[in-house]
Amino acid sequence: MQTFTDAERKVTLAGVMIVFLLSALDQTIVSTAMPVIISQLHGLGLYAWVTTSYLLASTVMVPIWGKLGDIYGRKPVLIVGIMLFLAGSWLSGLSGEFGDLPLLGGGMVQLIVFRAIQGLGGGALFTTAFGIIADLFPPRERGKFGGLFGAVFGISSAIGPLLGGYFTDHGTVTILGHVVAGWRWVFYLNLPLGLVALFMVISKMPRLSHAAKGKIDFLGAGLILCSSIPLLLALSFGGQSYAWSSPQVLGLFGMFAISTVLFVIVENRVQDPILHLELFKNPVFLWANTAGFFSSMSFLSVVAFLPLFMQLGQGLKATTSGLSTLPLMVGMVFAAALSGRLVTRTGRYKPFILVGVFTLFIATVLLSRMQPHVGRFDLGWRLALMGLGLGPLQSLYGIAVQNAVPANRIGVVTSANQFFRQIGSTVGVAVFGTLLTNDMNSKLEVYAQANGLPPLNLSALRDLSAQAQSHAGSGMNLPDPIRVIIASSVTHVFLFSLIVVGLSVIATLMIPQLPMRARGESQPQQAGLSPEAKA
Repeated sequence: MQTFTDAERKVTLAGVMIVFLLSALDQTIVSTAMPVIISQLHGLGLYAWVTTSYLLASTVMVPIWGKLGDIYGRKPVLIVGIMLFLAGSWLSGLSGEFGDLPLLGGGMVQLIVFRAIQGLGGGALFTTAFGIIADLFPPRERGKFGGLFGAVFGISSAIGPLLGGYFTDHGTVTILGHVVAGWRWVFYLNLPLGLVALFMVISKMPRLSHAAKGKIDFLGAGLILCSSIPLLLALSFGGQSYAWSSPQVLGLFGMFAISTVLFVIVENRVQDPILHLELFKNPVFLWANTAGFFSSMSFLSVVAFLPLFMQLGQGLKATTSGLSTLPLMVGMVFAAALSGRLVTRTGRYKPFILVGVFTLFIATVLLSRMQPHVGRFDLGWRLALMGLGLGPLQSLYGIAVQNAVPANRIGVVTSANQFFRQIGSTVGVAVFGTLLTNDMNSKLEVYAQANGLPPLNLSALRDLSAQAQSHAGSGMNLPDPIRVIIASSVTHVFLFSLIVVGLSVIATLMIPQLPMRARGESQPQQAGLSPEAKA
């Protein structure tokens, strides 16, 4: 392992923390602004795609960025990632400002495309940040820094919705006679923070050596794209844009299956694969990534759809709904920091992961049983409990995987861990978004027929939402029966997420507890397996 001075470690850690905050914040800050965005850009039917496009682009690039970091070093990869992320942020803020554009169409489609550009860069931020920490510190010391990262993620999970709500409600300004809507600052906020991070990375961060040699497996990277994208498109379109049995959806699933088989064949034959399949023989790698996949599915379903529950279901303003998520932050920050220090002190990670995932299961049960008119306090303590469960999971799955492989596989396994967690988040948004839309549309249709109203579905709520925005002193003034329909549909999503949290519990129970290496101790010698894992 390359040696660093304490000063170099501190400066590098500060820069990486800003990068991590930038990436984590963007995953949550948009959520509370979405009801207003879809009202102004006329795209309620594309609601889930604003999140899905970012996660999709970010997810499919994660293994590629990780491999590039191993070969060419993490600093240049991080610089390119930040620049792409900032470009996507700037363009997202401009979405719809100039009306329909050639090829891109209206403002909502523009936003989806530009969020995908953000995601291309965002995939490098998370992966490279964790890889750099692995370069700087041995596994035994990563616990406390992993806890620090988990705390930052927790802060962003609550501060993000709060900032998004504040700028949405109060950020509208007039510049040279041109009105800039408040929600646009949700994206512009990334620019100053990102430029500070870019300056620190370029001027202050030491050049980290790279341990691996080889070439990029472009065929394998292409097959990852060809398998991931059709899968996520099929899950998003199925039951919503097309029937599950339609040729379009079945064709996408077929492309996913064929590309996955080809990917396995290629990775078994190429000299330097983008993902060494032998890693799956390592039980820590296998079960930690499986558990991370399912826990991420559940978590993002709460973050993505809870603002709908509060703003459309309960009539709250965006700022108020953002404030309501503060207990989630408090729980995550406390649990992440505490569990990280305890891992460093005890050298054991599995007990703290188990406590976290069981707590997450209990919190999900409680959220799924919420009534539409639940009070702020009752919602708050449920979110705080969820934060206590999520805190240890944000970093300890990755630390467990890094501890089980040698240094020259750090980038690959770190990116793989992030890939499975992000693909879980993306699949979660797509699947739960489809369930939410179908459930809500069917209930709205029954309500409209019972009351002699014209056909009413989720898309028709766009006009009601736009009308509600004209009432400055209130939130979304929808009729009470419709509020109940929306709120109950969201809690049904939480009920379905219990299944995936349960699978995460089972996978976590299967993770072996390996001794965590301290500074100066030897590393596992084989590419995919530690000696302990082999045994």
